[in-house]
Amino acid sequence: MNLSLPRRVLGRATATLALAVAMATGTTGLLSGTEAHALPVADGSFSFSGDEDDYISGGQSYAYTTASQDRMNVSGNTDNRVATVSVDGVNGDWWTLNLAAPSGKALTPGTYTGATRYPFNDGTEPGLSLSGNGRGCNQLTGTFTISAVEFGPQGYVKKLDAAFVQHCEGGAPAVHGEVHIENPAPPAELGLDLDIALAGTASSLNGKATFHGTVSCNKPVRVSVGGDVTQVKKRDLIRGSFSVSVSCTPGAPVAWTGTAVPTGSVPFQKGDVEVEGRATATDPDYEQPVTVSETVAVRLGRV
Repeated sequence: MNLSLPRRVLGRATATLALAVAMATGTTGLLSGTEAHALPVADGSFSFSGDEDDYISGGQSYAYTTASQDRMNVSGNTDNRVATVSVDGVNGDWWTLNLAAPSGKALTPGTYTGATRYPFNDGTEPGLSLSGNGRGCNQLTGTFTISAVEFGPQGYVKKLDAAFVQHCEGGAPAVHGEVHIENPAPPAELGLDLDIALAGTASSLNGKATFHGTVSCNKPVRVSVGGDVTQVKKRDLIRGSFSVSVSCTPGAPVAWTGTAVPTGSVPFQKGDVEVEGRATATDPDYEQPVTVSETVAVRLGRV
């Protein structure tokens, strides 16, 4: 039995594999900044046309807009060096455009000459790549101009106005295109606050230690609260850890309680312990983990 992937899936799988190889061999500048989660474009257009012998366009013209229900997504990376735009047309077309400043520089308004294929571009060169509908350049050269660009936190792209010219395989035929994107102001980043109460309890029955405190947040999230506990009693080093999950909503601190089980045979006892606590949640807008930590001395009472 022969199995085959649809052309659209195969094309995207190939592009993904190429990017993975680039990252593994160190030939891509993505390592300098983490790529952000792609977000839908609120208001945008993307168009290009090619010379008769241009491989990518096939000499045709293409145009997509969010107003026509074509889906567009955009993402940057955390050092604001790369902007990636993807288009899924209502007619089934799919395209991806990458625009990248040279390594160590942010993408800002201006003209970028001498661009080569992203993400395989040399660190000193700008990166460019238009591919899709099962077509891509093995080697390319080009130029692009950024008329306007505005980034937010975590690679959020609020605005992008750009034009580009791309040549495949060293040939003279070119594809000429432009993209215009306007998104709402970026959401605030997730803020967390962790408080660990300075008093806890040590159980005389099972030797476990119980701690409590509160977490606060500026957006509704599920927060994982954990901590590593250390106590020294005479010659005994007593260790343990706790972990608990709570739902946090903005407006008021949310209480949490966690119980640490000693890792050895010696129980936690009345007296001081060190608690290295942390609270972690995933920002729902940027899909990035956020962690805050606090190290405190907690006095355990006997129960």
